[in-house]
Formats: sequence, C-alpha cells, structure tokens
Amino acid sequence: MKDKSLKPIKRRKTKTAHHAPIDPDVIFGLHAVQAALEVPVSRVKEIWLAAERQDNRVDNLLAAANEQGVVIHFSERETLDKIAPDVQHQGCVAKCRPLESLDEKGLFDLLDNLNEPPLLLILDGVQDPHNLGACLRTAEASGAHAVIAPKDRASGLTATAIKISSGSAERLPFAQVTNIARLMRELQQRGVWLIGTSGDSETSLYQTKLTGPMAIVLGAEGKGIRHLTRENCDEVVFIPMQGEAESLNVSVAAGVCLFEAFRQRSL
Repeated sequence: MKDKSLKPIKRRKTKTAHHAPIDPDVIFGLHAVQAALEVPVSRVKEIWLAAERQDNRVDNLLAAANEQGVVIHFSERETLDKIAPDVQHQGCVAKCRPLESLDEKGLFDLLDNLNEPPLLLILDGVQDPHNLGACLRTAEASGAHAVIAPKDRASGLTATAIKISSGSAERLPFAQVTNIARLMRELQQRGVWLIGTSGDSETSLYQTKLTGPMAIVLGAEGKGIRHLTRENCDEVVFIPMQGEAESLNVSVAAGVCLFEAFRQRSL
C-alpha cells in the first residue's frame, strides 16, 4: 500500500554553465605577462593590475612594462574579471597584439637558418589548449626548434594555451599548417627523419637513434596519430611503461620523447 503522505520528487534539470570566451589577444597571469614583456619587441599594449597587489613579482613586472613603454592601469578585481572572465588571472591581465604563428614558408625559413640539426614536435590534432601549452613548455625546455600543428580541428595559441606554456609561447616558434601529411613529406625531402609514436609498435623509443634532423610526431588525446599521419612516418616507436596505464598524456609523452632526444644529442 502506497503512503499518500509521500510526495513524488520533482527532478530539476541542471543548467550547464556557459563561460564567456576570453579574447584571444588577452593574456593573464603574472608569469605569462612578464614573459610577453621580456622579448625584445613586446606585443603587450596595456596591462591591468589589481590595485591591492604589491610584491616583488609586481615590481619586476612594472619595471619591464616601463622599459617597454606599456600603459598600466591599477583597477579593482571586478574590472580584471570582466576582461578575463572565469580564469585565475592572479590580479594581472594584459591586452596584446596577436601572437602570430608561422606558416609553411616561415617554418622552412626557420629551418634554413639553423646551425644545428633541427628537432621538431608535430602534434597531430591536439585539441585541448592546456595540453598544447604544456607541450610548448616541454618543447622549449628540451631544446626543440618549433612545434607544428594543423590549422583545423586542433588548438591554436589561445589565452589558455599561452598561460599554461609559462612564457614558452612567446619564445618558441609555433607553426600551423594546412596539411600535416604534405608538410611531413616536405620535411622528409629536407632530410628530416619522422618518428611517430604508437603503443602497438615493436621498437622502443630507447632503441632509436634521435641525434640527426628529426621530428617527433604525437597524436591527439586518446586517439593517437591518424592512419595517414602514421603512413608518412619513417619510423614508429613505443614508450616503455609499467603498471596498468594504457597511455600517457600527450604533453607527458612529448617530454619523454624530446628529453630522450636531448639526452642523446648531449652525449
């Protein structure tokens, strides 16, 4: 017998939060803004600082901004929240000229002017800007000369990617190309050895020579490199792992591969 005193529970639909997109020409966070100020010709136009922030990091940022002749506004945090909504901006936001990526011609000009064998990172469709930013940071730290990604269905240099890169996006060339497979063939014609990564390969990364002109090719999150991309690789290797994990985050895989190349090149 049903208890009539119990009323049926009404299920309410949960509204999905829609965060306002950040202007791609806005960067945020003390480290990201400081890095943008420290290049020879800064792209920073204006900076907003939270009025209550007073510490050594802010003093260093102010000195760099004054040297570059950048306009500084001391504002309430609400103002910064409007410019860079829904992010941890640390009381520092800047509006900039666009951070330009290289095209195919710019990339080849870069390679032609290197005085050492090129080390490149090719990202085959990485869509998460956090992963792109982390890959840029890893690539710079390991001595890579450029990071390459497709223009379509992949993350570009968004405000989040720039923030996560911790300044590397300002210093390391980033190329966006129309056709990754065609670019890979053109790199091969220039003598660049293309090394893809896949868990089903039988060749270990640590059994592979990584000292000549080369590019490490990594795939998208959870999918790996595409079939056509793999076909254009000269060699495919796997990263030895223990435990139950089936794969690594793309930025972690980039670190393992690039620093093994760095180790071999340093010998």
